[in-house]
Amino acid sequence: MPRSFPRSAAFLLLGGAAMPALAWAEEAAPDQIVVTGRGLDAAPAATAYNVQEIDAERLAVAASGRLEDALSAAAGVQQFRRSDSRASNPSAQGITLRALGGNATSRTLMLLDGVPVADPFFGYVPLSALAPERLAVVRVTRGGGSGAFGAGAVAGTIDLTSAGPDQLGFFNGRALVDDRGETELSATIAPKLGAGYLVASGRYDRGRGFWTTPSDQRVPASVRARYESWSASLRAVAPLTPEIELQARVGAFHDARTLRFAGADTAASGQDGSLRLVGRGAWQFDALAYVQSRDFSNTVISARTFLPTLDQRATPSTGIGGKLELRPPVGQAHVLRFGADWRYGEGRTQEDIYAQGVVTGQRRAGGTNRDLGLFIEDDLTIGPVVLTAGARADRWSVSGGKLEQSIAGAPPRIAYPNRSGWQGSYRSGAVFNVSKALALRGSAYTGLRQPTLNELYRSFTVFPVVTRANAALENEKLRGFEAGFDWRPADGILFTATAFDNKVRGAIANVTIGVNLRERQNVEAVHAKGIELGAEARLGAVTLSGSFAYTDAAVEAPGTALDGKRPAQTPRFAGSATAAWRPSAGTTLALTLRHTGAQFEDDLETDLLPAATTLDAYAQVPLTRGFSLILRGENLWDEVIVTRNSGGSIDLGAPRTLWAGVRIAFR
Repeated sequence: MPRSFPRSAAFLLLGGAAMPALAWAEEAAPDQIVVTGRGLDAAPAATAYNVQEIDAERLAVAASGRLEDALSAAAGVQQFRRSDSRASNPSAQGITLRALGGNATSRTLMLLDGVPVADPFFGYVPLSALAPERLAVVRVTRGGGSGAFGAGAVAGTIDLTSAGPDQLGFFNGRALVDDRGETELSATIAPKLGAGYLVASGRYDRGRGFWTTPSDQRVPASVRARYESWSASLRAVAPLTPEIELQARVGAFHDARTLRFAGADTAASGQDGSLRLVGRGAWQFDALAYVQSRDFSNTVISARTFLPTLDQRATPSTGIGGKLELRPPVGQAHVLRFGADWRYGEGRTQEDIYAQGVVTGQRRAGGTNRDLGLFIEDDLTIGPVVLTAGARADRWSVSGGKLEQSIAGAPPRIAYPNRSGWQGSYRSGAVFNVSKALALRGSAYTGLRQPTLNELYRSFTVFPVVTRANAALENEKLRGFEAGFDWRPADGILFTATAFDNKVRGAIANVTIGVNLRERQNVEAVHAKGIELGAEARLGAVTLSGSFAYTDAAVEAPGTALDGKRPAQTPRFAGSATAAWRPSAGTTLALTLRHTGAQFEDDLETDLLPAATTLDAYAQVPLTRGFSLILRGENLWDEVIVTRNSGGSIDLGAPRTLWAGVRIAFR
């Protein structure tokens, strides 16, 4: 956003624009107009691409109460590291699929009610700000994206849809405490206002944390992974006419963590706002505008002196964007959609460099990214066959890149050249409905992802390893195809299978160039191929669901030590299975078994992270009208989960954790 336009004014405009519609909605008769709070319905050929839905019931039984664990219902969804959002650096919370990683940036596009949620500087997802209890459904689409905001979806798309009063009830709250004395508080209130509604929600998490450092590696400076986070949002949905709906949202969050050593403090914060108009008349449309303001700080503590070596004290960034999608009336056999989207991100990092606990230099670096996309896609139904084809043209640019530093022996200022260009991408697919029970599908696609400002300009340290930025990074380019089937042998039973082959050319990886020194570089390609399986059975009060992913991924870098090696932090096997029993209204008992295969910490496959299998449990039992008892158990086997291994210096994931609390719900 141009600096002359105050960020606070943008949020006030977004919030204020919704108020007249809310007032109108409160006066409107509820039986005249029905609002949904969603975007336009998915096109009929959406299932040509491997799609998995995680409903509110499955989201609710995540034993940690955190989105990243709920997303594990779709095997292959992963962060860069195995740590959850209580005990990881937020900048490592990049989400990807199909082992197309290599660094911590998201290669999967995540949307909340149509709005991209990744940080405009880093590309990470603020997971602690996305509470699963606020969601109605999560739709995971693996494979390259097209359509709106398709640039960046080289591994797929995760579409989060917020819940409304029908799912939440008028009031819904819970309070829990675990066996370490940590607490979780959350609440939503969702009144209906005439033909519209309002949802106000908040969540607060606080805890002293668990030991991420093994007992035999602790020193006096070692501390637990302390955390404190809160998030709040206000969402309004109202009709403007019987066919046009306004959706407005504002939100804010703050997340503070301490990792490994006293003083190694990390914080992330942000404020978001969006406006969306959805038209469901003869000419359907989806018009969206959003603004994001984010910040991040991180203090690096030496593992030898236990003094600060680097204080990344601020990383302010701003993202703005929007889209317009149109669907003209072209007949029942066609669903044609076309439009444009635009994204703008700017940010800079402000750092103090230390020696023996004393500031010896300062560094500032940053720049601007832009992307303008034009897209068109058409679905054609011919009897039992649905065909789809779409294309994008993206005008991308990187500008204003600079590095300013006061470091002995280093140039005081470097200005990086501006770059821009056009790049096209496409996707196409088909679904053949052999019968009511069996559908065959296949698709092929290309895509692109711009380097983030973080990859271009911000160096970082996970002591003792330093990873350098690289302002010359080029776009990643995807090419892939897949085929599979969806089989429903009986009501409530579904089996899915997909085989895929994806290659990301110019994939950005953290490449070792010296002892304890890495640099972000474009490797020739990351090539991933494999299979993905899914199953679900609803048998009366019992629901069984599971997914499995096998991915054979390798770096293609002829003539280098990386050639043929797996990308860092990518397991070969991943799986998840949940059994839930709901014998009566308000009662739920569930077990979730999760497995993550062995993976390597680094690009040279020198430090192994062993495979881990965990068992979680969830129970909700009504006590009296509106009140329920909640019991949750994480990692019941107390499996040792290694999340980082740098030459034998190890971090661990969450141990066995037991929660108890109450839920209050009134319709």
